[in-house]
Amino acid sequence: MTNRQQTDHFDALIVGARCAGAATAMLLARAGMKVLVVDRDAAGTDTMSTHALMRGAVMQLTRWGLVDGLLAAGTPKVRKTTFHYGGQSLPLDIRPSHGVDFLLAPRRTVLDAALVASARAAGAEIRYETALRGLQRDPETGRVIGVELKSTSGRSYSVSADITIGADGRRSSVARMVEAPVRHLSRHQTGCVYAYVDGLPDDGFRWYYDANASAGAIPTNAGAHCVFAALPAEDFRKAREAVSRNDLLATLATRANRELGAMLAETEVATQPILFAGADGHMRQCTGPGWALVGDAGYFKDPLTAHGITDALRDAEILARAVVAGSDTALAGYQSDRDALSMDLFHVTDRIASFDWTLETLPRLHKRLNDAMKQEQTWMAQTFAPADLAA
Repeated sequence: MTNRQQTDHFDALIVGARCAGAATAMLLARAGMKVLVVDRDAAGTDTMSTHALMRGAVMQLTRWGLVDGLLAAGTPKVRKTTFHYGGQSLPLDIRPSHGVDFLLAPRRTVLDAALVASARAAGAEIRYETALRGLQRDPETGRVIGVELKSTSGRSYSVSADITIGADGRRSSVARMVEAPVRHLSRHQTGCVYAYVDGLPDDGFRWYYDANASAGAIPTNAGAHCVFAALPAEDFRKAREAVSRNDLLATLATRANRELGAMLAETEVATQPILFAGADGHMRQCTGPGWALVGDAGYFKDPLTAHGITDALRDAEILARAVVAGSDTALAGYQSDRDALSMDLFHVTDRIASFDWTLETLPRLHKRLNDAMKQEQTWMAQTFAPADLAA
């Protein structure tokens, strides 16, 4: 029989301590709120992603005072990005804009830890190895008023909160428990293989495209690159059956670009490859009575355009400001702002993930993606200044 007890009340309870949840917690705690974050994993657990932060994310991390720490941890500055369309290369320097003249791609063990440390420094409480088991609701209104938790030690207890925030990924338990409706669903999926590779020359972000194949090489901490290769999901499933796991990255990367494949053949894959079979992108309703969703829990799109972390940090700040405002109207504003900023990014990513383009038409889709990111950055620069939550 497990021990059950009622703990105290929090202004905000956040499920998930990775970049979306930790950033939201940091901003709410900096605004003076009493915040609890729970995560079912152990502290320091790694997760694979493309790592690339677009300008909007670097803008926020700069305002939040975290960039110097990321650089001190060995995260390289990225001052160049190159698009490879078949045999053609388009190198682009990262020009100064909105106070940012470089990009970053920190390992998640570095980025997530920095955000968690900043959340703790601001006063947020973080409890790892603690799983969500259920929601508490007001019996009359149905409003979410708290959660049921269980630690790995077997201790079960409840926590009450003014708002419960799901930052627990695309398969969010919070989203499932509140039955958050899916407002938009993507049509296409890519399957990807990821690994860390040592020994590649650092030449900034590199993106490779050829017929029905894509790849990327992204410089990150400790001199490593996060290298990925992607195919349409059905092609990826067939490749997994035909090629061994250890050979999959080099094989698929070669389909995207022979030069990249040759470089991988001469370097060392430092980690066991991680496979992602593909998943539908979604835009869920992200607020309701006593609850909200942030990060992939509310909005997930195909990873091929490497914009997920930037989305998560952006939405964390929009949500935090709405929670601090403290009204259902403000939370509805979070929903409308997120949707307005995300819609074109969502659809153009789905279009790129279709692989239904030619090497002549793909640059136009990338131009559309870049235009959407610039509009997002302008909105953020205007909306998040002065940075009252970033002090």
